[in-house]
Amino acid sequence: MPKEARPSTGEQAKQHALAQLRQAILHGEMAPAQRLVENELAEQFGVTRASIRAALIDLEAQGLVERIRNRGSRVRVVTVEEAVAITECRMVLEGLCAAKAAVLADDDQLAELTELGTAMTKAVADGEPVTYSELNQELHAKVREFSGQRTAVDLLERLNAQLVRHRFQLALRPGRPQQSLNEHLAMIEAIRARDPQAAETAVRAHLTSVIEALRD
Repeated sequence: MPKEARPSTGEQAKQHALAQLRQAILHGEMAPAQRLVENELAEQFGVTRASIRAALIDLEAQGLVERIRNRGSRVRVVTVEEAVAITECRMVLEGLCAAKAAVLADDDQLAELTELGTAMTKAVADGEPVTYSELNQELHAKVREFSGQRTAVDLLERLNAQLVRHRFQLALRPGRPQQSLNEHLAMIEAIRARDPQAAETAVRAHLTSVIEALRD
């Protein structure tokens, strides 16, 4: 949005700042523990400090920012143990979504999952871990979407946002994409077979593997 077209005050300005800050954190443009200086951010996004402050409060509620008394705000650092705890919660919710998707997904949606599996296999074969990681996230997002379980989806979006740094580190770990690929293909196959129990079991097996990798 051109600077002159940006709303500088009010709810629209807060939402603009919120969207920009959230994207920067999720894309790794703002590192864990990085200080978030209200004056600098207000100038960067063309809004008031009040709009930035309101956006930071929302991001704190989402678990992406922490506000430290007398020291301002910074990008929240998620420890390994927190990442494990979050992944344990994901296991329940993602398993539910996979089971629902196995029942509710139509043929076109199942074809989308199959295509993603093929693309993930190619990315691993070509040695492209970043591409694989992006496809990995797309697969999980599609399964959540096809589940129709809106409450679980909302909860998972918040949980997953806190795992950005750990997810990126795992994607670059030698051998991890190859191991993860087989787990994802098992998820896809179970959903395509319209077997909700097998789909949930596959998701739990995959996320158990993620927890083991986080702790290594």
